[in-house]
Amino acid sequence: MKRREWLAGALGAAALAAAGQGTSLAATQTAASKKGRFKLKYAPSFGQFKSHAGNDPAAQIQFAADEGFGAMFDNGIMGRPVAEQELIARELAKRDMILGPFVLYADFKTKSYVTRDKEARAMLVKTMSQGVETSKRVNCPWALVVPGRYDESLAWEYQTANVIDNLRACLEVCEPAGLILVLEPLNPKDHPGLFLTRIPQAYEICRAVASPSCKILDDMYHQQITEGNLIPNIEMAWDELAAFHIGDNPGRKEPTTGEINYKNIFKYIHQKGYQGTLCMEHGQSLEGKKGERAVIEAYRACDS
Repeated sequence: MKRREWLAGALGAAALAAAGQGTSLAATQTAASKKGRFKLKYAPSFGQFKSHAGNDPAAQIQFAADEGFGAMFDNGIMGRPVAEQELIARELAKRDMILGPFVLYADFKTKSYVTRDKEARAMLVKTMSQGVETSKRVNCPWALVVPGRYDESLAWEYQTANVIDNLRACLEVCEPAGLILVLEPLNPKDHPGLFLTRIPQAYEICRAVASPSCKILDDMYHQQITEGNLIPNIEMAWDELAAFHIGDNPGRKEPTTGEINYKNIFKYIHQKGYQGTLCMEHGQSLEGKKGERAVIEAYRACDS
């Protein structure tokens, strides 16, 4: 073979190879760009994708980021070692992700918020101080509060006034530190005997407290059971809403497994310009990796 013929052949083969590699790379980039980030900040819990990512918090954050999630949440982060809290905050910051509300106070047995008891108030204020420290470490401005049980021996109006007064005392600690308390109503079927059950009730309390650091967490699983009317209640309470929890009903599994039309709800929330988290506080309808992938695809379908 003459040198000119060999060179032409070699250059042709190289061009074909380069074209093939370019096509492959372009296809990969197109697939990645098609996935992209979700429009809303859905927040998986730590452990939600453990079949794919294992138990390491950093690996779980990376997996969630790769799948397009812009947030995580951990109800029990106050119970983690300080070093682990700080690691989670660093790993989220690296990926421009945020942390959803952590549980600060959720006692289902006592009547701490509905009473005028001075010792109960002192305990609550002390707990708020601990929450402020956690908030600073994990770089999360929201902390969840469940006001506890109601008192059958006390008129409802007195209990409501006491809850307002106790929240104001708590906010003397939280508000200067930039910590926002989010009140979560829970349904009376799963959690009988609790004081706070409805969005309008939480709205009334927040309006009375009148602080930018006292807002509502709307858990749509609970509210579908308690009162339904999800989008109208979101609209009516919008100025006092700061966070959402997600779970379909019945079953408390991922969206599309029950009766709640999450596609319409997410569209509505997105159109309102919501920038906070929607914590994925639910199980999965299938086990293992297949179930985790089904959860992700359900959110893709509802986020489209």
